[in-house]
Amino acid sequence: MAQSGEMKAHENTYGGFLRLLKVGTIISALVGALAIWLIAG
Repeated sequence: MAQSGEMKAHENTYGGFLRLLKVGTIISALVGALAIWLIAG
């Protein structure tokens, strides 16, 4: 099992990854919606 210090570092890294994934998903959805709006208009 990993030591507690290592687990804390991994949790911080994973938390940052999830935050980046959420922000990236939202931005991608907005860009996709903008592209559809521009093509339709």
